[in-house]
Amino acid sequence: MPERASTGQSTIRRAEPGEAEALTALSLRSKAYWGYDESFMAAAAAELALSPERLARYPAYVLEAEGRVAGFYLLEPVNEREVELSALFVEPDAIGRGYGRRLMEHAITTAKRLGYRAMLVHSDPNAEPFYRAMGAELIGTVPSGSIPGRTLPLLRVDLEHA
Repeated sequence: MPERASTGQSTIRRAEPGEAEALTALSLRSKAYWGYDESFMAAAAAELALSPERLARYPAYVLEAEGRVAGFYLLEPVNEREVELSALFVEPDAIGRGYGRRLMEHAITTAKRLGYRAMLVHSDPNAEPFYRAMGAELIGTVPSGSIPGRTLPLLRVDLEHA
């Protein structure tokens, strides 16, 4: 996938390290969309935080639409065969417009181009149906990195057949 991909009125481009703060804020707004309370959001804030170094080091892309960043994703290697979709978030007022689908399709294409054979997703339970509709298979659960005792669906996309 090229560094910049346009379709109609939206463009996907490489995220810039200087966008870390804005993308962190977007991830918090997107997570809050599911109705989590303030204490949950405070506990999750550190795990959702992005640094300029992370954005520079790993494949991270933003989707621009209507003159603003409407969503983004971040891929982080697990090993030489697997990559984790460690973030995929869409602005709450842009959910339902197909931006998540575009970002997921771009992430799959990017991961395949980089030679990975599988993509893992530690999904928010509310987002699991989206990932399953995108071809991910539930393979287990993993502990939440920010909420003690909470588990998250662990999903896998077989990139060799995606």
